[in-house]
Amino acid sequence: MTDDEFSKMSVFVHDARKPLNRISMQAELIKMALNGDIPTQKAVDALDKIIASAKVCSNTLAEMTSEMGSSNSSHSDD
Repeated sequence: MTDDEFSKMSVFVHDARKPLNRISMQAELIKMALNGDIPTQKAVDALDKIIASAKVCSNTLAEMTSEMGSSNSSHSDD
């Protein structure tokens, strides 16, 4: 892996971690709502954010796969 490829991959990993962190935080809110510590509507809102964040993470990983695959195939032509 070249330095450029590693740098690109690091950006993708960073971009995928952001929504994963958000998912984790929202799951904690749902847990609190289930324990009765916060209103139920907060859990519903958290679920919407989890779904959106999962889609963002999935898109980031798909983009990374595509980008790294393109980069890999260009090396095989060398």
